[in-house]
Amino acid sequence: MGKKNWLIMLGVAVFIGAFPWLVAPFKAVSHYTDVMVFAGIFSLVSVGLSLLMGYAGQISLAQAAFFGIGAYTSAILTSKLGINPWLAIPVGASVSGAVAWFVGVPALRLKGHYLAMATLGFGVIVNIVLGEEVKWTGGPSGMADIPALRIAGHKIVSETAWYYLVWSVVFLALIFCFHILHSRVGRALRAIHEEEKAAESMGVPTARYKVSIFVLSAVLAAIAGSFYAHYVTCVNPSSFNLMWSIRFMLMVMVGGMQSLWGALVGTILMTFVGNEWLQVFAEFEILVYGTILLLVALFVPGGIVSLIPRRIPGRRQKVSASEGAGS
Repeated sequence: MGKKNWLIMLGVAVFIGAFPWLVAPFKAVSHYTDVMVFAGIFSLVSVGLSLLMGYAGQISLAQAAFFGIGAYTSAILTSKLGINPWLAIPVGASVSGAVAWFVGVPALRLKGHYLAMATLGFGVIVNIVLGEEVKWTGGPSGMADIPALRIAGHKIVSETAWYYLVWSVVFLALIFCFHILHSRVGRALRAIHEEEKAAESMGVPTARYKVSIFVLSAVLAAIAGSFYAHYVTCVNPSSFNLMWSIRFMLMVMVGGMQSLWGALVGTILMTFVGNEWLQVFAEFEILVYGTILLLVALFVPGGIVSLIPRRIPGRRQKVSASEGAGS
């Protein structure tokens, strides 16, 4: 990962660890711990999407579909078949990964808008299936009474317990993804992003790497979906529609597509925007998100992290520069 990224990781971990205790004394913001649980869950999706879009240069509007596959797989296995939730989560991730491979092999041969449309179509198909397969998914009404996660036989019910569980998984995912970026695979992904044909001419198996990262992003989204299902204990198709794919993309773009730290910052910010600060505009949600997307594209195309001085790590350029010394 590099020394500087480890230092940032430590600083972020200290802040995350202290956050519930900082807001607890203030009644007006004490519920922010719950918001941060959702931010952690969504961060798993956005970190995978950052790898796919920011580093591999592949557009995906299907992350909400993989998020939903993970959520519904866990919900069905635990509530209908009585399987332990801790076993259902990896099953959901495996199902999502297998579907991503099946879709990715042909779809990732496309580029640009064609790839975006292909993944968008897949996401719409998944959402329709979730709404129509009433026997297993409950149809438009969704599924309720999803079992809670347990540790040592005790249900995880408090927001604080969920907070630390989810963010522990987020940090593990970040460490794993940073190790990928500081490896030969990471260099290959950057080469694909910059110029795919040149990368192929240098012997980089571009198709294999693109599919692999697509599958990894789907697996992370599915794990997030499983946590979401067991946290809220009810799911319905509206939580996994196209609007959610756009939200995930916006989270990454606001923070900075070419930075994992940017994806984290953007996700936290946009989760608070969506869950707390813009509730009054609920009827104009698509308008608000469209405006934010337009403003970011026009004035801060590199995301929030592009405003950080270059000597501070977190931007893709800095990570790239340190690759040679650290590998």
